Amino acid sequence: MTCHFTFHLKGVLVRRVEPTAPASTVLRKGDVIVSFDGISVGCEATVPFRSTERIAFRYLTSQKYAGDIAQLGIIRDGNSMKVQTVLQPRKHLVPFHVEGGQPSYLIVAGLVFTPLTEPFIEEECEDTLGLKLLAKARYSLATFEGEQIVIVSQVLAHEVNIGYEHMGNQQVMKLNGTAIKNIHHLAHLVDTCKDKFLTFEFEDDFLVVLDREEANAASSDILKEHAIPSVRSSGLSEPYVDPAEEIQKTSEDFGESPVTNFEMGIDCLLWA
Repeated sequence: MTCHFTFHLKGVLVRRVEPTAPASTVLRKGDVIVSFDGISVGCEATVPFRSTERIAFRYLTSQKYAGDIAQLGIIRDGNSMKVQTVLQPRKHLVPFHVEGGQPSYLIVAGLVFTPLTEPFIEEECEDTLGLKLLAKARYSLATFEGEQIVIVSQVLAHEVNIGYEHMGNQQVMKLNGTAIKNIHHLAHLVDTCKDKFLTFEFEDDFLVVLDREEANAASSDILKEHAIPSVRSSGLSEPYVDPAEEIQKTSEDFGESPVTNFEMGIDCLLWA
C-alpha cells in the first residue's frame, strides 16, 4: 500500500493513493485512517508503545512483510468502516532488476529501443543519460501496471537512418501520435502500423521520421552486418496484452513528482 498522509484530528488523512498500489482499490483521497490492525492511530500519527509511550505510526508498517494483509479502520464521509489491503513494495518506474536477466530490445531501422533499468544506468556514464532520465530513475513511480521508460540506447548505422546515427539514451514518448506504455506496446504499434511513415516523438519534441517500408527492408542487412540474430528479444514476439484500457493519469503526476526526504516509505506505506 502506498499512500500520502497528513495529520487529522484523529488518525491520518489520505492525501493520495498511488494507482499501482493494492490499496488503491479500498482507499480514497480524503479517507482518514484511524486504526491499523486494530491499533488506534493518534492525531499526531503515533501509536501506543510499551506502557506509557507512543511511537511513530510507521513503526507498525515496519513490522510487516511484502504480501502481508493489513486491516485498516477508516472514516469516509463521516462513516466508520474497516477495509483490508495487501502490502506490497512500491513500484518504481525504473526497475532495480531485469526479469529473466536479459533486457528486452527492439530494433527498428537500426534504432535500438530498450527499457530504462538500473543495470543499464550502472553500465552507462551518467553524463550520457542526462538529468531528466536520471531524475526519473531515482524518483519516479509507475502510474499504471506495466509502465516503462523506453529509450533509444544506440543507432546501428545504415543509410536508412542517416541523420539519426548519433542518437543515444533518449526517451521515446509516442509513435505516430500514440503514447508509448512500454517496449512491448511499442513493438505492437510498429507491427500494426499501416501508415507510410513511422514517426517517433522523443522528449523535448525531437522527431525521427522513417519510411516504414524502407525501414522493414533494411532490417535484414542491419542484422547481418552486426551479427544480431533477431530484430527483437523473444518476449516481444508474444501477443501484446494492454495493461489497461487507457493510460489514466491522476491529477497528481506520480511519474514526475520526486519523493522528498520528509516522506517516509516503509513497507509500501508512504506518509508525510
